[in-house]
Amino acid sequence: MVGVGESDSHRCSARNAPENNPSEDDGRLYSPVVARNFEPICAALAPRLDAATGTVLEIGAGTGQPAALFSKRFSHLTWLPSDPDPAQLKSIAAWRSALGPPNLAEGIALDATADWPALPPVRAMAPYHAIYASNVVHIAPWTVAEGIVAGAARVLAAGGVLIFYGPFAEGGCHTADSNASFDRALRAKNPAWGVRDLNAITALAKRAGFAPPEIQRMPANNLTVFFDYP
Repeated sequence: MVGVGESDSHRCSARNAPENNPSEDDGRLYSPVVARNFEPICAALAPRLDAATGTVLEIGAGTGQPAALFSKRFSHLTWLPSDPDPAQLKSIAAWRSALGPPNLAEGIALDATADWPALPPVRAMAPYHAIYASNVVHIAPWTVAEGIVAGAARVLAAGGVLIFYGPFAEGGCHTADSNASFDRALRAKNPAWGVRDLNAITALAKRAGFAPPEIQRMPANNLTVFFDYP
């Protein structure tokens, strides 16, 4: 999905897209892809989350619609959504108020390029069972991917997992013509954006102490990628 404007592109605001239009008076924003993607993503996450305990920190939670739904699906986990964009945080709060799952924490402001593991609300709920970033790293500069991986290594519990979802190239090649077209469109909008190569993400994770990735292939040429933390 489309990300933030160029003036805010150093931050990590996912899914702040023109198609995410307010549909409720309470400020909730809707993403049309959630209905298509939610069940497949849940199926990919379930083997890692169904028997887990603790807290999932979502980086770049965007509208908050997925966080509200995930917290209902994985009701045994605390789900902490985060985003740097005040408009998105307002939508996250509205979804929390509307659906009200008790395990959905109040959204927090988080810039993935800053020292986010030191933020008091992040520290208060650490260590985390999982860090989840969906459709984030391709609509942000590479420093956001670096910040997510490095920060995750500081706040994950032993045996925790870092999870990415979205389109990725593999071995320097796009896996579908649609991903190649999407990459060109992203780079035309902002040269710092673009579909990331999984090898580059894996290299970051390896340097930070993560295990090799486990890859789950998803509909629409997306991947869910799991990096276990020893």
